Amino acid sequence: MTARAEQRASHRRRTTKRRALTAGMSALAITGAAIVTTSMLSTAGAASSSWPADTGSKPVSKTVPVSGVHDGGMKKYYGTGALGGDSQDEGQDPIFELADGATLKNVIIGTPAADGVHCKGSCTLQNVWWLDVGEDAASFKGTSSSAQYKVIGGGAKKADDKVLQFNGAGTLTVSGFRVEDFGKLVRSCGNCKKQYKRTIVLNDIDVVAPGKSIVGVNENYGDTATLRDVRIHGDSKKKIETCARYTGNNSGKEPKKLKPVGPYGKACDFKASDVTYK
Repeated sequence: MTARAEQRASHRRRTTKRRALTAGMSALAITGAAIVTTSMLSTAGAASSSWPADTGSKPVSKTVPVSGVHDGGMKKYYGTGALGGDSQDEGQDPIFELADGATLKNVIIGTPAADGVHCKGSCTLQNVWWLDVGEDAASFKGTSSSAQYKVIGGGAKKADDKVLQFNGAGTLTVSGFRVEDFGKLVRSCGNCKKQYKRTIVLNDIDVVAPGKSIVGVNENYGDTATLRDVRIHGDSKKKIETCARYTGNNSGKEPKKLKPVGPYGKACDFKASDVTYK
């Protein structure tokens, strides 16, 4: 991982309560055991406190490599041993590491979550849920401008800083996702040694306060963020930033945040109607 753009408070660890899910088929037509997506949680876009129940627990002491398709059957994976330090330090190993073109689906990542999921190239995360984000939920590290990273369904909560860390090149598309109690949903790396133009697309997203920002991009590297059908819950004072622009660097220094925040030129592509408050 790269150095964080901001200092973080000590990570809070809390017990996760399990609740039963409403049965039904996902509007995203994802198949597998105990599938749950944002569409199932709410057909009208209203906030729901339901999160998937696991079908069993699986401790992980060493990063699980994934090539092809790994279907976790809604088991809860959590770090132990070298991955069980419950730390917020940079440079931790992930629970899962996906090879170029791999798919991880139907997985719950519990506590400790270590550094979540790493994608070394194009990847798909399908119906993956993080109950208590560790370092980051997922990091995307491909170096090709044609790389495609897809996050379909699932959700994450209890992230003091970033949920989805975009370090590499290419396009990150997030759809049908839910985030609660977080710092940043998506952040284009602000101070990586190697920088790229990054494209971010967010569609059909439920954002539940408290949170700091939905997406952050580096305008000077040509990053773009497109927001469509984003629903923000419990933020009547509109404190959660929609799209924050930065001047990124490759020297490890803190990136400079630009003003204003919100719909702004090519970097932040959305209209007021694309973001609604519930």
